[in-house]
Amino acid sequence: SFGFIVLHDGTYFETLQIVYHDNMENFEQISKLNVGAAIIVKGTLVATPQAKQPFEIQAAEVTVEGASAPDYPLQKKRHTMEYLRTIQHLRPRTNTFQAVFRVRSLCAYAIHKFFQERGFVYVNTPLITGSDCEGAGEVFKVTTIGYSNEYKNEADYYANDFFGQKAGLSVSGQLEGEVAAMAFGKIYTFGPSFRAENSNTPRHVAEFWHVEPEVAFAELPDIIAIAEDMIKYIIRDVMQKCPDELAFFDAHFEKGLLEKLKSITENDFAILDYTDAIELLKKADRAFDYPVDWGCDLQTEHERYITEEIYKKPVFIIN
Repeated sequence: SFGFIVLHDGTYFETLQIVYHDNMENFEQISKLNVGAAIIVKGTLVATPQAKQPFEIQAAEVTVEGASAPDYPLQKKRHTMEYLRTIQHLRPRTNTFQAVFRVRSLCAYAIHKFFQERGFVYVNTPLITGSDCEGAGEVFKVTTIGYSNEYKNEADYYANDFFGQKAGLSVSGQLEGEVAAMAFGKIYTFGPSFRAENSNTPRHVAEFWHVEPEVAFAELPDIIAIAEDMIKYIIRDVMQKCPDELAFFDAHFEKGLLEKLKSITENDFAILDYTDAIELLKKADRAFDYPVDWGCDLQTEHERYITEEIYKKPVFIIN
């Protein structure tokens, strides 16, 4: 004589329960709807403090705006990331991607708020550039000609290209940012950067969004303070505004995440000299995949040992 609909309209992470009854003319049609259908609901919002949800809608009218096919590929179960890659047009509707994109959106907004509240000027730096920004990484070349055997030398090739010279996608906005900082004092860039390094690890991607503050006449302690304040500001903002999303991550992806984030916001970050870091690693009761000696680049395993097992909080390593 009645049924329940779980409604999700994209405005909030949690769903809304709809209760419909058999006094509706289209009761049978509604009862046969499957996952993914689009509906318009009119009814009364009712408090339900004794139930799992704080409130629900007692529907007076449910209109089917768009039916869903029987083979709709998203069902009420966990799907693997590999499977979701095959339906990229639907995966933003899953809990995982809903939570990720909401948190990412809020992080981006918090970054802008942090710098704007502190008098920084937002600068948009070029995405197509002729500079390699201090050799920060391999660049993706940009050309209107593409690969061609028609040209005998590089000069003739670029003479016929749109830019007239070698150009590529930016690996960083740092160079233009430094120029702007000398005019405005404090600036930040926030936009996509591109690296053509063929490193297939979770820490190397071809395209990523890059936050780069530049402060004229700042010393290392000043930059460290800005970085620590920014990270704490963003985490506090996300914890306040996305509690359900973070609880979802804590339950399904990383146990103890909420406690870790809270600890980061409540404690000062450690500052460790590079030489002292090397000594700590040499005394470690474990064998690292990458040998440790003064002058070596610290690898992920070294950084994680220092932050997660020695200090148990974020650490600035300085030289």
